[in-house]
Amino acid sequence: METLPWLSTFPALLELEEPASTLLAKHSRIVEAPVGTIGYSEGMSCNAYVMRLEGKSRVYKLSSSGREILLYRVAAGETCVLTTTCLLGRSDYPASTIVEEPIRDVIVPSHIFHQLMIDSAVFRNFVMENYGALISDLIVLLDEIAFRSIDIRLAKLLLDGASEKLNRTHQQIADELGSAREVVSRQLKQFENKGWVTLGRGHVEVINKEALQKIQQ
Repeated sequence: METLPWLSTFPALLELEEPASTLLAKHSRIVEAPVGTIGYSEGMSCNAYVMRLEGKSRVYKLSSSGREILLYRVAAGETCVLTTTCLLGRSDYPASTIVEEPIRDVIVPSHIFHQLMIDSAVFRNFVMENYGALISDLIVLLDEIAFRSIDIRLAKLLLDGASEKLNRTHQQIADELGSAREVVSRQLKQFENKGWVTLGRGHVEVINKEALQKIQQ
């Protein structure tokens, strides 16, 4: 496995069969991309399986009116569920992705991906387990959009951050929630009037976590 040091990022592949590891070592390559790079756009053909080593990108869908809704993010140690779907179904991408933090990816050509899916039980299990987990995340997203009100979803977003300050504009928050900027701004203003958050230019700071937690119950 010395020829594939990046396997440590994906522990499930450490037991990869020798023929499969040899195939990956011969045909896979590592690529890097800076912030703002378009990974793929809606309608593009899918020609490679991607495994993320470093960085983060967001996968999103645009409505006919140009409104963006975040589907999910792909971070280090993860794969892209849409890429897997397109490879398995031999279809084009139904959404788009853009780099948010500089990325470093392992790229596996589609024909090698399909060969590994047939020949390697370890690789096949890795792909399908990741695929299943990400599909579950998408179901949760659909549930939130369909059945949860904007105040509950906004509160969850504010509380899910690594710090008490969320450095995003109202438009960026609206894109992530699949809502309109006006709706998000109105709800944030209500939170501010209640003393739960303070609003600044390009950021929102949480000052009453308990209140935001209560409206999710």
